[in-house]
Amino acid sequence: MEERKRERYVNPYTDFGFKKLFGTELNKDLLISLLNALFDRSAQQSPGEPKQVVKDLRYLPTEKMASFGQRRAVFDVYCEGENGEKFIVEMQQASQDFFKDRSVFYSAFPIIEQGRTGDWDFHLNNVYTIGILNFIFPGDEYDKDCFHHEVKLMDIEDKHVFYDKLTYVYLEMPKFNKTEDELVSMYDKWLFVLRNLTRLMERPAALQERIFQRVFDQAEIARFTLDESRIYEESLKQYRDMSNTIASAERRGRAEGRAEGRAEGRAEGRIETNRENARRMKVKGYAVEDIAEITGLTDEEIKGL
Repeated sequence: MEERKRERYVNPYTDFGFKKLFGTELNKDLLISLLNALFDRSAQQSPGEPKQVVKDLRYLPTEKMASFGQRRAVFDVYCEGENGEKFIVEMQQASQDFFKDRSVFYSAFPIIEQGRTGDWDFHLNNVYTIGILNFIFPGDEYDKDCFHHEVKLMDIEDKHVFYDKLTYVYLEMPKFNKTEDELVSMYDKWLFVLRNLTRLMERPAALQERIFQRVFDQAEIARFTLDESRIYEESLKQYRDMSNTIASAERRGRAEGRAEGRAEGRAEGRIETNRENARRMKVKGYAVEDIAEITGLTDEEIKGL
């Protein structure tokens, strides 16, 4: 068997890879650039709304304990902007039950922690949850070409944004399929990097901005320390185990679906055969009770034929 070609750059979908690129003070400029690319895209889609610009970030503890009970939240990356706005940035490898509930629950932590004792007017700073998803929302919830979703509290009657300080941005990365020659904006380029980094062997010509030189320098596995290499290999193993588990479950699901479909087809065929036999028996004058005994149909079904 041909040996798998070793990647040159870190896989950003691994826990280590994502935090290496976006979760450290050393690489804060990478996260700032990514967030500004997302907000610039949002501003272009909603020209009437003020554009959010991130100038600086302060990393916050990623583990939060709820004030109610012992439930905790562990974020991939949790930051605060210079105006007090909070950013939760997460890489989600696989779909899970109640993913949206989890996302909303996590966003409650930076809201609750803004509460003040004593006199307080309930003023809140903005909270942003950014979800970079390595899966597609189940059930064909969105069109196959629609991969960027910005969600706010909205009045369903006239469609205006009722509350603009709580924002969820979800990126369905498997749907992003732009090639290098199609990259125009920083938004395009960042999504291309996230989608393809581990497949690349050198920095593409389209990514000439200095920030991407920083990305590729930080992502190069050969530059890792021995400890970083060891932690990354363990993180990569976990990622591959999870990917294989998901793929196996999907294959089983498809096989079960086909088997169920065949079984349902056979069952439906038997029912239709019994109906046709019952029709013929009625024409020949068989009693309803006899037809029911032979075909298994109910008296009501037979009378309705």
